Amino acid sequence: MRRGWPIAIAAPGEAPLVLLAVETADPLRLAAFAPEGGPVLISSGRAETLKLTNQLAAADPDFPVVVEHAPWLDFDAAVALADPQLDLATPLKGPFRTATVTQPVASLAALRLARIAGLLPAFFIDGVEPEVTIAAAAIDAYTAPASLRIATRARLPVDGAEDAEIVAFRAPDSGDEHVALIVGQPDGTPPLVRLHSECLTGDVLGSLKCDCGPQLHAAIRAIAANGWGILLYLRQEGRGIGLVNKLRAYRLQDQGFDTVDANTRLGFAVDARDFGVAARMLDLIGQRAVRLLTNNPAKVAQLEAAGTRVVERVPHHLPPNPHNARYLATKRDRTGHEF
Repeated sequence: MRRGWPIAIAAPGEAPLVLLAVETADPLRLAAFAPEGGPVLISSGRAETLKLTNQLAAADPDFPVVVEHAPWLDFDAAVALADPQLDLATPLKGPFRTATVTQPVASLAALRLARIAGLLPAFFIDGVEPEVTIAAAAIDAYTAPASLRIATRARLPVDGAEDAEIVAFRAPDSGDEHVALIVGQPDGTPPLVRLHSECLTGDVLGSLKCDCGPQLHAAIRAIAANGWGILLYLRQEGRGIGLVNKLRAYRLQDQGFDTVDANTRLGFAVDARDFGVAARMLDLIGQRAVRLLTNNPAKVAQLEAAGTRVVERVPHHLPPNPHNARYLATKRDRTGHEF
């Protein structure tokens, strides 16, 4: 899909959905894929931004929406439909009308596949000659926590916690490699656990737009002060939408949208992370009851739903700076974080 090849997704009881990712297509590839043009598949979150669906339908940003083909729905118009960075610069031609989604399972799988690939969730559909056909179930299996295994482990002294061990996890079909940093030695009590989602800009580059870097280092110090615990570093950049799409969200924030609206304008859920992965990692290292260092009740709920008992939620407060104050307020007011 990243190479700009058409693919098909097969689901039981549905005709295969043949599609071409808008982001990696071009006019020549579109002409070969659908010589007469065709419909465009987007998510409900993106469709609501474009006023192509009602508020009720947009309640689930991942719900698929098909935009009917029209003479003015050419390659450039489809790119404008897909990419919210162009909303303020590109007047849409229109009018656009939605059509019945006839392959709902495959359509939902296509939107999930775009997120896994780090692409915008938008496709030309109903074309010809896919390069490969994959099963919708295979896309779900790709991200299933149950296939995660311990790959290796080693001693790793880190700043703030010299008595530490790193444990690496990976699954046979996924390129994501999660790690756990075990600080101190188990003493029979539930560990203090921090779930930290990867943030290249914050963790590595010291971005002030978020609080990720300071949270990471403060968590390691808090775990060390507790005596023992575990930091899980999850490869779920940008709340699960990937680095490039996160940076697209940053650009939308520069246009005045908050972090929630930026994600939905891109066509993604507000938070696409799966903390079932964290529960699987904890299970593999023998910890099924934890004290969770978080301000996010959703992490508690997801861990417990996946079988990990959270005996206590420990707040993790850090002071804001002038660049992330609005971001932290949005997390408090719109995503339920408790500060």
